[in-house]
Amino acid sequence: MAIDLLKRQEAEKPWGLFPVEVVAMVYTALTTLFLLIFWGEMDHPAEMLLERFYIVAGMVALIAIYRCYPCKLITFLRCGYQLALLSYWYPDTYEFNRHLPNLDHLFASAEQWLFGCQPALLFCRNYPQMWISEPLNLGYFSYYPMIAAVALWYFIRRYDLFQKWTFVLAGSFFVYYVIFILLPVAGPQYYYPAIGEQNVLDGVFPALGDYFNTHRELLPGPDYDQGFFYNLVEGSQEVGERPTAAFPSSHVGISTILMFMAFRGSKRLFGFLFPFYVLLCVATVYIQAHYLIDALAGFISAFLIYAFTSWMYRRFFSRK
Repeated sequence: MAIDLLKRQEAEKPWGLFPVEVVAMVYTALTTLFLLIFWGEMDHPAEMLLERFYIVAGMVALIAIYRCYPCKLITFLRCGYQLALLSYWYPDTYEFNRHLPNLDHLFASAEQWLFGCQPALLFCRNYPQMWISEPLNLGYFSYYPMIAAVALWYFIRRYDLFQKWTFVLAGSFFVYYVIFILLPVAGPQYYYPAIGEQNVLDGVFPALGDYFNTHRELLPGPDYDQGFFYNLVEGSQEVGERPTAAFPSSHVGISTILMFMAFRGSKRLFGFLFPFYVLLCVATVYIQAHYLIDALAGFISAFLIYAFTSWMYRRFFSRK
């Protein structure tokens, strides 16, 4: 049965690519075009172009291996390769939007107008206790394990939907990444230290222009520095975080899409992941990675992006 399914999928794939590879190639081509257009303004364009060559070369190598040994394991590696690269494409958005005028002052001002305060600042300052900090940092750190859990569930239990699942997930990420390239918002953990806490408390939010083109100072999250998950989150942010991708919150958006997928696949899986999902959504504001409006926009955008990527899969890849 598995061999028959592999043969049928092989016959249905355009150009020998899996759907997730098609959408990854489209995004790679789009950002390469951006790179060539703005070559003179980029910080290290030759290195970025070479990295894209290596990414495509890795994909071609996996396709060649699959041609010789078509099996579920290589299928998983091909799809997993594209999902793993999402962590590369995220900081890559910063290399583009760092050259645009920063917009945090508009979003912080909107936050102040809507709520009369800065919820991210007040939330972490009023509730720094370890019994709050650790569960929320656990939720935030659960982001990638949640992706892995849903991916493995579909691969093992609903292999017939695995291709669709990986396409919808990667496609949703890429939609967010395009928004982040065009909308340079760094988020409170970068904007607040840049303008000073007193300005934040006074409701004064100056425009910073291209400040984040050369500054990447990151505000530490609400602590108990002896907290295990606190240190995990801080360590991961020091390595992979950049002053980019604040609006809308892709953490909230993607995790909401994951919950859609989990609910459609298994109510037990949904029930297991739901507490981590709630903690993650709250944590995005608590650790000051996002303004509250970022989190709300992430939740709302998830419905639209999930519908769009699902439609794209049905339109271009589904043979039913």
